[in-house]
Amino acid sequence: MHRYRTHTCGALREGDIGIEARLSGWCHRIRDHGGVLFIDLRDHYGLTQVVVDPDSPAFKTAEMLRSEWVIRADGKVRRRPDGTENPDLPTGAVELYARAIEVLGPAAELPMPVFGEQEYPEETRLKYRFLDLRREHLHNNIMKRGAIIDSIRRRMKAQGFFEFQTPILTASSPEGARDYLVPSRLHPGKFYALPQAPQQFKQLIMISGFDRYFQIAPCFRDEDARADRSPGEFYQLDIEMSFVTQDDVFDAVEPVLRGVFEEFSEGKPVTQKFPRIPFGEALRKYGTDKPDLRNPIVMEDVSDIFRGSGFKIFARIIETSPQGAVWAIPAPGGGSRAFCDRMNSWAQGEGQPGLGYIFFVPEGGKVLGRGPIANNLGPERTEALRTRLRLKDGDAVFFVAGEPQNFVKFAGPARNKIGDELGLIKKDRFELCWIVDFPMYEWNDEEKKIDFSHNPFSMPNASVEEFLALDPADKDKILALKAIQYDVVCNGVELSSGAIRNHRPEVMKKAFAIAGYDESVLEQKFGGMLHALSLGAPPHGGIAPGIDRIVMLLCGEENLREVVLFPMNQRAEDLMMGAPSEATPKQLRELHIRVVKPGQSAS
Repeated sequence: MHRYRTHTCGALREGDIGIEARLSGWCHRIRDHGGVLFIDLRDHYGLTQVVVDPDSPAFKTAEMLRSEWVIRADGKVRRRPDGTENPDLPTGAVELYARAIEVLGPAAELPMPVFGEQEYPEETRLKYRFLDLRREHLHNNIMKRGAIIDSIRRRMKAQGFFEFQTPILTASSPEGARDYLVPSRLHPGKFYALPQAPQQFKQLIMISGFDRYFQIAPCFRDEDARADRSPGEFYQLDIEMSFVTQDDVFDAVEPVLRGVFEEFSEGKPVTQKFPRIPFGEALRKYGTDKPDLRNPIVMEDVSDIFRGSGFKIFARIIETSPQGAVWAIPAPGGGSRAFCDRMNSWAQGEGQPGLGYIFFVPEGGKVLGRGPIANNLGPERTEALRTRLRLKDGDAVFFVAGEPQNFVKFAGPARNKIGDELGLIKKDRFELCWIVDFPMYEWNDEEKKIDFSHNPFSMPNASVEEFLALDPADKDKILALKAIQYDVVCNGVELSSGAIRNHRPEVMKKAFAIAGYDESVLEQKFGGMLHALSLGAPPHGGIAPGIDRIVMLLCGEENLREVVLFPMNQRAEDLMMGAPSEATPKQLRELHIRVVKPGQSAS
């Protein structure tokens, strides 16, 4: 017989009744029923009930056991007595009558229990993460994560992609976040950087003549934590392809994402053909470039109805500002003064002056608008508004006004809040979409100059000849340029950004010159990449969906901490391992480094 087990704690079934078995695992729960001890023994694979009565030679040892002690139990498999079966357990028809128990690893008093799913403070959960990971829900999340990654790998290889590994120690590169720096012992005063993403390397792989690359890539960014962003490190499905258009990237990526979501959605519907929504349209309809399409509310510009109307506040905004607009946020089923007042109070809590509204009620055989805006707007315009928005008795509409670039950051959350409060969001599905046609440049009003809008290394959506012929002084034409850049979004969560890369050095130099960068700056920061592009680079593009976010969505979690093995806390600290920690004087001497803490003199 094996030293520790003949079966796992999830293996025994009715067909095993009568055999001698040996199990090893953790004491999940111990119950004393009139002197008979019932031990729920747990391992990675499942849970089996172990029974010890006073007649058993193991009883004396069993009386000492406590939660989370690791034991080995030997005994005979028998059928559970009638009425005590547990249909929720795969092993629920049988139990192990123990004749011998060996304590393999006693446990001290637990700082948090493993049995049950009680909420505990983040600090406790992270400090004792190894205990937290024993809990069923979190344990299952981590196993699901591994299965999802396996599925992604299979699907990528089936699409003709090959997995490569790129360097972890590399050069610092301005990617939009702070680098983690690693001092070099052999080169005093110089530093490596941990990669924020393998961006330059994966482009170099294409320039090297390989065709379809992918990697489950670790990325490191010294930035603040959020619910959907882990501090320090995260993983992404890094993808790059040669000789491709935007359509080719979409055709390769959609089956992978759709297939993974379908495989792990537990029957929830998944978008079959991802809609493509232009960036400007996404802002107008949803108030965000990360729209949650499970919410059916679509905003609409109703400035024409308020222009010259009796509601002077909105009319004045439209008349005095060339960009002034009024957007309507329909609220089906929100047609009560109580709900409208509650939303108005919420808006004030968000730092807004309020949230104007009209709600509709039946009166005299008609559906009439009510509220201060309706009273000033007048019945004809109110009816025109109701007809355009297809509102009925019991519905409402809310309004945001001003310059869209200023109010859009509030309009999007307002749409989400209304949809959530009214139960309109179809939470039992996965809605994916592409956001396309991002503006390549934007106007910086403070510095009175043109800036890059998003990714400066995307190819402009214009021919090379047209782009190179652009007059840098032609502001309107430049601001109308789109980049071949795209995001993929699921349920309001951005999974990834991607682009067709700017692979022509002359186009890249022109692109940076338009944004006010001297060629010497480009050479200094990206000279290596520019040189590589100048020696024969294929058109190429890619994307990098976030693994952690995909797993978070498929596990139904709202925080990445619930799907990462050993996450840091909000202050980028590893409470379990004590990182970051101070280096010893010897280590600092070897690295030729002095630590100057805040408030200390560097001299």
